Amino acid sequence: MAQRAVWLISHEPGTPLRGTVRFSRRYPTVEKRARVFNRASYVPIPEDGPFLKALLFELRLLDDDKDFVESRDSCSRINKTSVYGLLVGGEELWPVVAFLKNDMIYACVPLVEQTLSPRPPLISVSGVSQGFELLFGIQDFLYSGQKNDNELNTKLSQLPDLLLQACPFGTVLDANLQNSLDNTNFASVTQPQKQPAWKPGTYKGKPQVSISITEKVKSMQYDKQGIADTWQVVGTVTCKCDLEGIMPNVTISLSLPTNGSPLQDILVHPCVTSLDSAILTSSSIDAMDDSAFSGPYKFPFTPPLESFNLCYYTSQVPVPPILGFYQMKEEEVQLRITVNLKLHESVKNNFEFCEAHIPFFNRGPITHLEYKTSFGQLEVFREKSLLIWIIGQKFPKSMEISLSGTITFGAKSHEKQPFDPICIGETAYLKLHFRILDYTLTGCYADQHSVQVFASGKPKISAYRKLISSDYYIWNSKAPAPVTYGSLLL
Repeated sequence: MAQRAVWLISHEPGTPLRGTVRFSRRYPTVEKRARVFNRASYVPIPEDGPFLKALLFELRLLDDDKDFVESRDSCSRINKTSVYGLLVGGEELWPVVAFLKNDMIYACVPLVEQTLSPRPPLISVSGVSQGFELLFGIQDFLYSGQKNDNELNTKLSQLPDLLLQACPFGTVLDANLQNSLDNTNFASVTQPQKQPAWKPGTYKGKPQVSISITEKVKSMQYDKQGIADTWQVVGTVTCKCDLEGIMPNVTISLSLPTNGSPLQDILVHPCVTSLDSAILTSSSIDAMDDSAFSGPYKFPFTPPLESFNLCYYTSQVPVPPILGFYQMKEEEVQLRITVNLKLHESVKNNFEFCEAHIPFFNRGPITHLEYKTSFGQLEVFREKSLLIWIIGQKFPKSMEISLSGTITFGAKSHEKQPFDPICIGETAYLKLHFRILDYTLTGCYADQHSVQVFASGKPKISAYRKLISSDYYIWNSKAPAPVTYGSLLL
């Protein structure tokens, strides 16, 4: 239910062309859909000149078309619907909704979401009724209270902005253009600033800017000599800017504490207008040194209406937030496990949640378990061969916790028990899941007082941040060979 194009044509008898296109709007995204739906029967939207001539001919508004024309005037072409087929360039463009009112021709071409051969029943084309609704809405807007040509010209100049609100990307949202007029700032009519094509409307309401920084930490820990543990932080800065005006400008600064880890590999949203060269050249491939750029990282941009990711970054933090040791040994029919976890002293000891998942692949269900834990609770999922160590919201004052135990398994059933082609024998892992609110591992934060907004009204600024675990593995130190994942490096 969309429109491929819209025209307003003034009927001017006695002039060479008998009419003038006063306004036209095409929707390329809808045109691409028409090409897909109509397939071999697709007819492209013509230029304004050929369309004007074909439409005036079909409506019998040309001085030289008083004679009978069978293709137009035969009894089989009696038209009672104001929906026409126009012959343009040897092809028929259908359906064209058009009617004449007050010497103004209102016309549009609805999207038909199927092939046009054979021609579908008119009642099945929902875009036709929407086309009429839009054209009647334009007519009401142009001639409600209109007294002279100057007022008509003013309203015609407002149509591009109004249709961005009422019919964005060809989809009719509100045919009452007066509603759109009440919500649109027409400073752009008298100023050179134009509405960008990627921004189909403007915001009207209480101004506010929301900034959210989310860091995900990945880690592979082995506790083996000669094999280095790996970890990486990937950050995303998400923004939602509810600001009035066509092109409000915002500048957000990301800052680091004195001992913070510099941001690297920064990728920004296309709406960012400029960047310091030091931001663009900071790369994780280069060796870290004291000369690395450590901010502040300023991002000036013109925000879209929706929530968007302002930038992405990585960082080489000196240590992972939780150091772990995991050992699993097979002893006859049992497994003996030992787990030690230590929260680094620099990390905020206030979790939304923290859990350690210990799966056992390629084995039967857990039939017997004896364990001892220094902190937290242990949940056993016997059929899934899974232990979940619920650590909770805080580590103890010592920042160290431990779990040990022996596990006995029943007979394997491939239909029920988890299978993994990598975790065979003593190749096993523990996976940590945690989230810390109001904290980032790099120390990165958005200073609310440094946010600059160039728009009407004083916006409310809110900033949030959080750290989340992602692919945080601690492998069995007794495993015959370490397992590495290339997915750790983006």
